[in-house]
Amino acid sequence: MTTILIGCDPEVFVRKGNNFLSAYGLIKGDKANPQKVRNGAVQVDGMALEFNIDPARTEDEFCINVQDVFAQMKLMVPQYSVEVVPVAHFDPDYMAQQPAEALALGCDPDFNAWKNGTMNIKPDGDRPFRTASGHVHIGWDDGQNLQDPGHLSRCQMVIKQMDLFLGIPSLFYDADKKRREMYGKAGCFRPKSYGVEYRTLSNAWLKSETLMRWVYRNAVKAMQQCLDGNFLYEKYPNIEEIINSSNLKEAKKIVADAQLEVCHG
Repeated sequence: MTTILIGCDPEVFVRKGNNFLSAYGLIKGDKANPQKVRNGAVQVDGMALEFNIDPARTEDEFCINVQDVFAQMKLMVPQYSVEVVPVAHFDPDYMAQQPAEALALGCDPDFNAWKNGTMNIKPDGDRPFRTASGHVHIGWDDGQNLQDPGHLSRCQMVIKQMDLFLGIPSLFYDADKKRREMYGKAGCFRPKSYGVEYRTLSNAWLKSETLMRWVYRNAVKAMQQCLDGNFLYEKYPNIEEIINSSNLKEAKKIVADAQLEVCHG
């Protein structure tokens, strides 16, 4: 029986008073060298903070890892308020004072499962806001070749299934549309040697344990259906359009028809 592992690497912002500030340099870890902590690691990602967790085999383990690593990261920046918001707006003059490393957006490309794995266009980093994700990592078979067409095809099928089980229902608890001007469109993924990274969700699911548990359960449900050969997304050809337009009316139809679990937070 295949073991399904679920991980994540959410981003958050820091604030003092009414102003969001750059997190650049606030903690030791960075993309190249994350700072290992209990149950995961922490790092700076541009102007945001990011943490990742050790992959979890159970819902409880997932929640414990997320909450523990997030709590440890907050303690590293006691002078700031750590904010779970999908978008943070910065004063253009303040951004102009930041080092190039803080302003740089992710250098690794990601891809669109709905467009046969076509590379997504890199967003414009000169805009006066930054976005925060809640990427979910799904592992099922370590040691895969990232260039293997078979693995890439499996990744795309899993990601489309995740859009059905996670992306569509996320519209019920995450009303933000601004983030998708830069990141988080439907079908967004990166292949991994152990499985795939689902990059559509924002960090909004960090706001409650109920949402954290919902993310884990539905990621596992989606993956289990894939392993059983039940690619339910094939029944709904408009999933990509619904997510990208945040069309809640059409999302409700799919949720009802597919009997998806919805969480409002």
